[in-house]
Amino acid sequence: MTTNNIAAAAAKPIIPKADLDTQAQSLINASYLWFETHWLQIIIAGAIGTGIFLALHAARKLGERLCHKGPGPGGWGSVFGKAIAKTGNFFIVMVAVKLVEGYAGAPAEVSTTINFLFTVATVFQAAIWAREIILGAVRHRTEAENYSGEALGSAMGIIRLLVTFALFAIALVVVLDNLGVNVTGLVAGLGVGGIAIGLAAQGIFADLFAALAIIFDRPFRRGDVVSYDTSGGTVEAIGLKSTRIRAVTGEERIISNKNLLDKEILNNTRREYRRIKFTLGLVQWTPIEKMEALPGMLQEIVESCGQKFIRAGFMQFGASSYDFDLEFDSLDPAFKPFFDARHKVGLAIIKRFNEEGLEFAYPTQTAFTAAPEGGMILPYAEAVPRGKAARDAGAPQREAITSAENVPGFEGSSEN
Repeated sequence: MTTNNIAAAAAKPIIPKADLDTQAQSLINASYLWFETHWLQIIIAGAIGTGIFLALHAARKLGERLCHKGPGPGGWGSVFGKAIAKTGNFFIVMVAVKLVEGYAGAPAEVSTTINFLFTVATVFQAAIWAREIILGAVRHRTEAENYSGEALGSAMGIIRLLVTFALFAIALVVVLDNLGVNVTGLVAGLGVGGIAIGLAAQGIFADLFAALAIIFDRPFRRGDVVSYDTSGGTVEAIGLKSTRIRAVTGEERIISNKNLLDKEILNNTRREYRRIKFTLGLVQWTPIEKMEALPGMLQEIVESCGQKFIRAGFMQFGASSYDFDLEFDSLDPAFKPFFDARHKVGLAIIKRFNEEGLEFAYPTQTAFTAAPEGGMILPYAEAVPRGKAARDAGAPQREAITSAENVPGFEGSSEN
């Protein structure tokens, strides 16, 4: 093939001009004949279509008024109102034309054109409505009064971009499919491109979806005091990729949203109470009567301090103590009242134990030394017998001395 032939083939239009002129002329002739034979139906259909057009415009005005109603700027009335307000004039016109087309008896050429334009208008209008509802739902969750209004403002731009791209890509595929275009290759290409983008930015998307999970699932909000792993603090900001937490020691801790949601999170702000637990070790010579009365005594102490008693009782045999367990609740979930309640009850227990003569155990050890004759040498001085015990203890000793005096060679004397 010569260079001139290649250039001529490249310059040749995809649709020949003669075909376009023929089809256009056929459409014009069919429309002219239609107007001549169905002018009355066309006038009536036009009047009805005008009424439908005005009614849909009134509905759009109603949607604009709904934007200013509802509980706050992110109320559901505002969400649906903004979606309705985004209804385009082209869609309204095509709905009116489509509804009256059958009555007017439009020819096949005109009917096919109306169906195509109506399909295009409907698909893209549905994409616009879906985008507004999805973004409105996100705003509704983030701007709610009980969610502190953090709203992930920095993420909304990217969320809008992703939602718009996805919805209008689907709309384009649907329109092309209705035109008879083979969209298999296009869908495959979009799929491959989406996979490539997803793999390249999987970390960002993981944190973005984790941020959306925080919005909709609400495990915590700004201002909540949370604990995770061995860390914790007050949530200061929830961003597109990370959450910032101010620790009680003053530093700001930054953790990615995905890593944070992968951990067990304790939301201390949503506590209804705080449980306090004491383990009390008594010396092992505590009388059984006092140990039996101990749970009632502890309940009296806790309730006198204004706290809620849960349970108390013997727990275990310690190495050098009898251990009792005490549990009670601080009814205020805040940390300071919890700290003060623990302090107050602890001191009240110490004071009551001192009054009752109860002793706390502490780790002790006793060492024994073996005597030459095989016995044990006590690590403490033997008590001196007194009174009757002393007389009873001295009787065998006196008998031993008297017997010794009768033994030959004994040098003792009565003075000794």
